Amino acid sequence: MKAKVALVEGKRGLAPVYDALDLIPFEEALEPWSRVLVKVNFITTKDWRMGATTDPVVVEALINRLMDIRKEVYVVESDAQTTNADKAVVASGMQEMLDRVGVDFVNMRHLEDKVKIPIHGCKALEEIQVARIATESGLISAAKLKTHTSTKVTLGMKNMFGMLTTKWKGRFHLMDMDRVIHDVNLVLPPHVVVIDGLVGMEGRGPVHGRPVEMNTIIAGTDPVATDATAARVMGFDPSEVNHIVWSHQSGIGSLNEIEVVGSKIEDVVRPFKR
Repeated sequence: MKAKVALVEGKRGLAPVYDALDLIPFEEALEPWSRVLVKVNFITTKDWRMGATTDPVVVEALINRLMDIRKEVYVVESDAQTTNADKAVVASGMQEMLDRVGVDFVNMRHLEDKVKIPIHGCKALEEIQVARIATESGLISAAKLKTHTSTKVTLGMKNMFGMLTTKWKGRFHLMDMDRVIHDVNLVLPPHVVVIDGLVGMEGRGPVHGRPVEMNTIIAGTDPVATDATAARVMGFDPSEVNHIVWSHQSGIGSLNEIEVVGSKIEDVVRPFKR
């Protein structure tokens, strides 16, 4: 069976996110869990207008749908080496939205209950340390549509790198980030990926690139298929992105057996500057 990936065009708002979720088996993918963590991208304190951090409106739509199906919801992130997630949630405008809808933000670095997960078939990491709650919840990667200076693209699977609870993440970049991304997703893959392409980023991503207004949401329950589709929207051949290829080879998801629903890739594709 082909992996279904939704590609929806629409102006910034709740509607394109709702439309994308309606096109994929969203509720089915999260059925086993009563609690769901929405993992956002707070690599910087820049807000959504710069294309660097997850747009609060995307997360609000996810929260509304999760509440509709009676899930306990938390929005989560961990500190990056140069960014305090607790400051980023305020600067990004996310905290105002969370206060309004009554959902808590959790900086997973500060949770005391952590677990180490061994990784069999790893390419770089023999184990990772994450908050225990991450292993006992449904996971949504609420990622950005961005280029990356070392991994070419940063999408749903790259966003899961932030599940690692250490602040000092620089050492992982020395191990080859594509390998690290593969390993994290091998043991902690997201159950749903929603890529915020309302405003993306090209050039020197993931922080210092140029914002690109795309007015596009990409969503799926197969992280490899969703990222491969998003890469194609950005004008990349996903077979040149190592972590996508390796994740396909390791059975995390499908690189080629994909059914794109909603808009067509050729209708929204825009080659991003690398």
